[in-house]
Amino acid sequence: MEVALKSEIKNQPQPSLWKQRNFLLLWTSGLIWSFGFQFYYVALPLLIYKLTQSASAMSTMRAIEFIPNIIFGMIIGVLVDRYSRKGVMFSTTLVHVCCMLALVLLLLAGQLQIWHMYLIGFIVSTAGYAFGNAQHSAFPQIFGKEQLTEANSHFSFASTLMNMIGPGIAGMMIAWLSYEANFIVYLILLLISLFLVQLTVIPKTTIPVKQKGKASIRGEMKEGWDELIHNKLLLAPTIIILLLNFINGLGNIVVFYAVDLLHATEEQVGFMLSIGAVGGLLGALVMPHLKKRFRRGQLFLYSMYFVLAGTIILNFATTWWLVGISQFIRTFAVIVINVNYLSFRQEFTPNHLLGRVAGTSSMLMKLALPFGLFISGIWAEVWNVPSLFVCCSILMFLLCLGMRGNPIGNVK
Repeated sequence: MEVALKSEIKNQPQPSLWKQRNFLLLWTSGLIWSFGFQFYYVALPLLIYKLTQSASAMSTMRAIEFIPNIIFGMIIGVLVDRYSRKGVMFSTTLVHVCCMLALVLLLLAGQLQIWHMYLIGFIVSTAGYAFGNAQHSAFPQIFGKEQLTEANSHFSFASTLMNMIGPGIAGMMIAWLSYEANFIVYLILLLISLFLVQLTVIPKTTIPVKQKGKASIRGEMKEGWDELIHNKLLLAPTIIILLLNFINGLGNIVVFYAVDLLHATEEQVGFMLSIGAVGGLLGALVMPHLKKRFRRGQLFLYSMYFVLAGTIILNFATTWWLVGISQFIRTFAVIVINVNYLSFRQEFTPNHLLGRVAGTSSMLMKLALPFGLFISGIWAEVWNVPSLFVCCSILMFLLCLGMRGNPIGNVK
């Protein structure tokens, strides 16, 4: 068990991340990838609706994009641990390039059909998840232990920022130009990202002698599962994230609540969601500074109380801006929790197992969110939304109560 709790990262003083070539290459690549992905993410469902006039076809596309993480999460983790992380990042970006090229050519030729988009969406989602796993697993090979939290914060900030501004720009391009233009922009940005990934230097993973040799995929998946289950410092926060995803899934009915019960206009809903997004940006921005004043474990646990506070506010929200404040608090806290969790997972997992542990834990977490969404939809139909917020508050309170005195709070 001691092996699981020891970090494999050398505690050597390192220069600022902004002075490290590998960080700048990876961060810029991730920024470009996140920004470009918004052009695809916004355009594809709208194009499906334009061709089919079916809302169910759009929702089917979103479901198809969600499937790879659940079905292939653990297998992708095995591949990330077996092969070069840089090679996985490069090859998956290349897959994205090929998919976008095929999509553009089919559109220009007037031959694009719904099944083409479903297939491309499935492949793009699978490749995107593999890229994220490989990038996450490569961090401890590149950055020092003391810089993992800061690196994750910067990546989270970039991703959140692109998620804020990207959809608006993508929507304007569809209105002013065409769907083809959106996909071509994404294709160009992917080629730039591919070039930056190729320039990045990622050291090879050190595999213990007793671990060397080819095992079956099933056996390697089991190794990742065993590591997650027996790693006490990692298991507790993993369960917390899983439960938080479920609770957030229950509470994600806030848009319906604002429109149907508070009679918020489209502009007010837009402002409400923007307020929440700003909370996420602020959380990622201040996380490196908070780390200097508090233990990471304290930040992880304290942030749970902020989620609780934001959830309680929903019970008294009679205006759209109060819902926005609740979203701000919850999103701020969730980003802090996520950044710390990613750092915990990178630090306390042997690097040669990190891809599998990340794949396994991510699969479990992804399952919790749609389950919460499903329950919230049924609850809103049978009872009412305010009572759902009360339930979320009680669950969050019990979660905070259960984590009091947990060893994770002592992690520096």
